[in-house]
Amino acid sequence: MIITDTHAHLYSEQFDEDRGAMMQRAFDAGVRRLFIPAIDMESYDSMISLEKAYPDNAFLLLGLHPTYVKENYQEELDFIEKKLRERSFYGIGEIGIDLYWDRTFFKQQQEVFKTQIQWAKKYKLPIIIHCRDAFDEVFEVLESEKGTDLFGIFHCFTGNLEQAKRAVSYNLKLGIGGVATFKKGKINKFLNEIPLENIVLETDAPYLAPTPYRGKRNEPSYIVKVVEKLADIYQTTPDEIAEVTTKNSRDIFGI
Repeated sequence: MIITDTHAHLYSEQFDEDRGAMMQRAFDAGVRRLFIPAIDMESYDSMISLEKAYPDNAFLLLGLHPTYVKENYQEELDFIEKKLRERSFYGIGEIGIDLYWDRTFFKQQQEVFKTQIQWAKKYKLPIIIHCRDAFDEVFEVLESEKGTDLFGIFHCFTGNLEQAKRAVSYNLKLGIGGVATFKKGKINKFLNEIPLENIVLETDAPYLAPTPYRGKRNEPSYIVKVVEKLADIYQTTPDEIAEVTTKNSRDIFGI
């Protein structure tokens, strides 16, 4: 069984003391493909180190996370644009709009989101969307950019059925992780109405650990709990969940 974690911040300082052991636990659990989203240029060197250490398992994305859109956002965008010209990445992310923490840079978040979507189209790459307290605002941007050249993942999807269907209509897979295992996670109530072909797995490690690890540091090996939950939701086997979601990730990332 090969499992793909489409979203793990493995460069996080929370893994500094046991990163090697954490990666081995992931491999032992069947997690062989790990996609690493960027948040800002400060994380870049650590991401490169991960790629060098695990060239067959760690695949890099590039982007500016909405909560890191600050006064220096143009400098961040210039850095991303430069790196996109220098080398290849597997996607643009994580990008989007976050109005949970602070609305100060909302207009700039919109601008940065649109700019990065347009780069994804230019380089024929998927986008990985972060959305928090901003479904309407994210959909507004997606509506303006929709087309056959727009595709990717709606990361950490926590919306309702209507929002799930709308996200899928923009050629986006739903990134499903630990929230699906929460008693009050809500998405487990309707997820089986979304075809499995529109689902990919993720951890968002070190965040959002699944039950029974909720509240602890998350890591890729815990994705097995998400696989088991989805097998229950879709009334199928864990092997089938792993196989279909990994195929879906290949369709998105091209590897």
